[in-house]
Amino acid sequence: MTKVDEKTVSLKELREQFPKYIDAISKGESFIVMKRSKAIFQINPINDEGTWTTIADFTSIDKN
Repeated sequence: MTKVDEKTVSLKELREQFPKYIDAISKGESFIVMKRSKAIFQINPINDEGTWTTIADFTSIDKN
C-alpha cells in the first residue's frame, strides 16, 4: 500500500489557481483545503476502479 502525500492549500489559492489543482489531482495528488487555518474539506482523485462510496442516501427521506 502506498502512502498518499496530502498537501494543504488555502481556499483562496484553490479558487485563483483552479486549473493547476485540477491537473495535479488528475495526476493522483490529494489536497486538504484550508480556510482561516481550519481544514474544511479534502480533494482526492477518483480511484481507477470507478466505484463510489455512498455517503448519504436521501431517497429514503419522507418528503412530507
